[in-house]
Amino acid sequence: MSEEAKEETKPKAPEFQKPLKKMTVVELKEVAKEIPGAVGVTAMLKADLVELIQEYYGLEDEDAGKRKKAKKDKATIREMKAKIVQLRGKKAEVREAKDNKQINILRRRVNRLKKQTRKAVVV
Repeated sequence: MSEEAKEETKPKAPEFQKPLKKMTVVELKEVAKEIPGAVGVTAMLKADLVELIQEYYGLEDEDAGKRKKAKKDKATIREMKAKIVQLRGKKAEVREAKDNKQINILRRRVNRLKKQTRKAVVV
């Protein structure tokens, strides 16, 4: 057999009792010790062990096929700041009516939006 043919044929992955990500580090280390040429298995972290086993046996990431988290449509910073201005105007109107409960609600909304704008800049 040529070297190219050896590289193409991956060893058959053993049937694991549970998914790799659900296995403990001890169980993963036992599996990884059976891989020829694996060095430093005992000092590896779980993520490294899972990656090593998946790479050796040619397994795909189990989470890749699962549904992805639905992302919310994030508002742009401009939209959030426009909303802040709108809420501050509403707060001034409510202040004249002397509705303390509504004032506190609007104050918290403004503060929450301000935090979101700061996070949006960092990301």
